[in-house]
Amino acid sequence: MSKVIEERRAGSHRIIQELVAVRDHVLSLYSQLAALHPFTDIEKASALLEIFCQSLIDYTADTHFRLYRYLDEKRERRKPVIDVANQVYPSILGSTDAILRFNDRYDFGKARTDVDLSNLEGDLSELGERLADRIELEDKVIAALSLAKA
Repeated sequence: MSKVIEERRAGSHRIIQELVAVRDHVLSLYSQLAALHPFTDIEKASALLEIFCQSLIDYTADTHFRLYRYLDEKRERRKPVIDVANQVYPSILGSTDAILRFNDRYDFGKARTDVDLSNLEGDLSELGERLADRIELEDKVIAALSLAKA
């Protein structure tokens, strides 16, 4: 195997490891936030919600720009990776839309006045389902990247 291919694979593996670590952090924050239910401590819940929303957006953007953009720009040449990406990418985009809607609704920033968390339980539940689906799809892309020959 050529040195260029080995370096490219090492770079891909590093990116995958970093993306999974970011994803794990988002899931940890999600769990911490869900554990605050029934969200009676508005200040604590909204402070954690702010951190969660920022991490969620960072994860979503990072995944897109470091993984899917490469596929979008047609720079991937391995057919098994392209096939999996084409199969799952529309659903990944759907989950991105759900993430953006959640962020738009709950990213209060520093101005936490009149915070309405009355729908947070249901919105978190729906987001959790979308994240679970997204992770399953991402894992298919990751597996294809890990297994495909250059």
